Amino acid sequence: MQLNQASREFLSGYFSTHERRKKTEDAYRSDLAQFRAFASEELILSALDSSIIERWAAHLRQEDYSPASIRRKMVVLKVFCSYWVRKGDLKESPFWRVKLSIGRVEQLPRALTEREMRALLRRAWLDYSTTSVIQSSSEDTLKIPVKWAASSCEYRALRDLALIDLLFATGIRVGEASALDIRDFFVREAAFRVQGKGGRDRLAFIVDEETVRIQRAHLEARESIKTESSALFINASCRRLSTQGITNVIARLRKGARIKRHVTPHMLRHTVATLLLRNGLDIRVVQEFLGHASIATTQRYTHVTKEHLVRELRKRHPSLSLRASKRGSVKRFK
Repeated sequence: MQLNQASREFLSGYFSTHERRKKTEDAYRSDLAQFRAFASEELILSALDSSIIERWAAHLRQEDYSPASIRRKMVVLKVFCSYWVRKGDLKESPFWRVKLSIGRVEQLPRALTEREMRALLRRAWLDYSTTSVIQSSSEDTLKIPVKWAASSCEYRALRDLALIDLLFATGIRVGEASALDIRDFFVREAAFRVQGKGGRDRLAFIVDEETVRIQRAHLEARESIKTESSALFINASCRRLSTQGITNVIARLRKGARIKRHVTPHMLRHTVATLLLRNGLDIRVVQEFLGHASIATTQRYTHVTKEHLVRELRKRHPSLSLRASKRGSVKRFK
């Protein structure tokens, strides 16, 4: 069997028996196509050996792919080989004889400052309050128009407010937010059912009453819009708001909030995780909150909080002021 045919059959068979996201399937398809282009479409599956894999890894390094990208592509190829070992078309996986040194992935999470996060939320509130056409009896009451339209400025402003508030309140990923359906919001429990990575579903709870109020107002508005889409967040065409659409919302709010640096939806996830750890929440709870399969992923955030700790200690540790006010010279320790 040639590599081209083996790839088609693998994608068809593997994803019919494994519950994976469309995004994951697309990534597998793309990475395998890239490998076939390097190794040759006509390569016989049984001829796939460790030397080809090692040459491909070297090629990816020469093309300046990051260690994280190379590792992902190798994982895809490893799953592909393991699949055909189970099917009996490969006697053994070529990865059993491969030794790769890809390099460490040094990528600390980028988080917003508290000031930047507050500015984003304030911008979303301001946009909603200035576009709403119905006057409220109280400043604490969300203004609800009698009739909603997906393309109206009023709905989009409320949607954007609910979206950014939810991303920060729950730390869900942008893809998870896009995938939310109306039925995934359990109003009474103030929780969202989130379709996580690798088919790991979880509940994202809301503990802030203001966020609950915003989400309920958005749900009421969304349910009044007639559309065949089941999506909780929709665009002006009544279709599911895509991850790119959410990214565009964040970009617009960032510009309105006058935040100079680039802001991505994922940075909101990093921000809430960092602040939770900084405020003393147990790392195991943060792991569950973020839906991480491994605590090693969550531990990346401890590096950020440690940097903050050291920075604050250098500013406020009492030894600094005591040393500065101490009379006479300070003896050196030998």
